[in-house]
Amino acid sequence: MLSDSKLHVCPRCGSALHARKEKSIERTVAYGIAGIIAFIPANVLPIMVVTQLGVDDRSTILGGVATFWQMHAYPVAIIIFIASVMIPGLKFLAIGLLVAAAKGKLKLDGKRANRIYWLTELVGRWSMVDVFVVAILVGLIQMGNLMTINPGGAALAFGLMVIMTMLSAHAFDPRLIWDKLRENEKI
Repeated sequence: MLSDSKLHVCPRCGSALHARKEKSIERTVAYGIAGIIAFIPANVLPIMVVTQLGVDDRSTILGGVATFWQMHAYPVAIIIFIASVMIPGLKFLAIGLLVAAAKGKLKLDGKRANRIYWLTELVGRWSMVDVFVVAILVGLIQMGNLMTINPGGAALAFGLMVIMTMLSAHAFDPRLIWDKLRENEKI
């Protein structure tokens, strides 16, 4: 018989184990859908409103990418595009693949699925780069009538979308993929 300390250790990798996440698939999908819904206004509404000499200039995420590109600030444009558009889209795709694999709708190697899950968890917090940039600019650039920067509606929607995708990834129990693989081997 195993001792109490051995009952809570993974026999494959030796990591500490925790209890199963209840209704993991349902919660993952619900958070994912909420994130997708928030992704739409995050990309349509202005993320930042720059008021210069009384004239408002509203900038969306993609508009900001285009502006930086036109200014030949290619690294900044690429970083913003990757962090704000590409990574959230890939996270939605990755979570969808993981759920499909856990439900048996998609055949996915267990090790590859674990890497996808790990990357989704790791990248999650870096998606907030836009919100941090807007927050820093709002805090730094308040020059009265000359120039002010205020957050737009997309900042809130974007922050909500990032939080929902982080919760979606966290709600997913990767052991469900291994369960499905073991179940398929028995058949």
